[in-house]
Amino acid sequence: MIKRASKENGKFYFFNTLILILFSLLIIVPVWNILVSSVSSSSGLAENGLVLWPRGFTLENYRRVLSDASIPRAFGISVLKTVIGAATHTLFCAVVAYGLSKSRLMGRSIYTTLGVITMYFGGGMIPTYLLIKSLGLLDTFWVYIIPALFSYYDVVILMNFFREIPASLEESAKIDGASEFQIFYKIFLPLTKPALATIVLFNGVGQWNDFMTTKLYITKEYLYPLQMKIYEIIVQSNLSTMTESGSTDVIFQATTRGVQLATIVITTVPILIIYPLLQKHFIGGMMAGAVKE
Repeated sequence: MIKRASKENGKFYFFNTLILILFSLLIIVPVWNILVSSVSSSSGLAENGLVLWPRGFTLENYRRVLSDASIPRAFGISVLKTVIGAATHTLFCAVVAYGLSKSRLMGRSIYTTLGVITMYFGGGMIPTYLLIKSLGLLDTFWVYIIPALFSYYDVVILMNFFREIPASLEESAKIDGASEFQIFYKIFLPLTKPALATIVLFNGVGQWNDFMTTKLYITKEYLYPLQMKIYEIIVQSNLSTMTESGSTDVIFQATTRGVQLATIVITTVPILIIYPLLQKHFIGGMMAGAVKE
């Protein structure tokens, strides 16, 4: 029986490893293809087939992208809205979650019900646009920050963390003369760092990748983030390919494709750098509270 069990375990581990390897290749190969294609020459990209190694190594595609004077400003806007947006969103949700985690809060059930409704129903694109316009947020930097301040889903996550903190800690702090704000800032926030880091990561990635907010509410080009600039570059490259005299020019199409891939790499690199730094907190935030003893 032991030999049979060990043989079955061996088969399981073999097929499990095989599936994981194939799954990893499905993720790694496209990313690697984009990376090596972005440093390949136009003539190399004009050749058919999957690119697994640079064909005529060149940084010309990156030079074309970075030579655009608006790119550094767009990068700065993206960094600002990601940092400010993620920080304010996390702090705002933490404040709301702290209040809702207290059973003594008057009207708590009403607030909770209203919050749950926002998780399943929205006003729609046109009413939201009219609201943003009435608030005077059109063509302002704050349209990236204020509408994204609240997410009841994140509030629920933080509420669960706050409820797991022993009430004796709060009582001891009150006996020592701590105010409600001091209890929140010095006790609750430090004890929920994994959850806070998880929310910062999720919201930061969402802020960094967002371009629909710009497309809907921003017309001033100096407020464009990097994602919107990349969207413009890709659209302009596609239009140039279609309108170029002799649109079947393979070399020209390959050049526009190289520029598009270079912009994708430039956008992705910051997230790839930041994600590993927050990964340990992310895992802790997802696993904390999963096991009850």
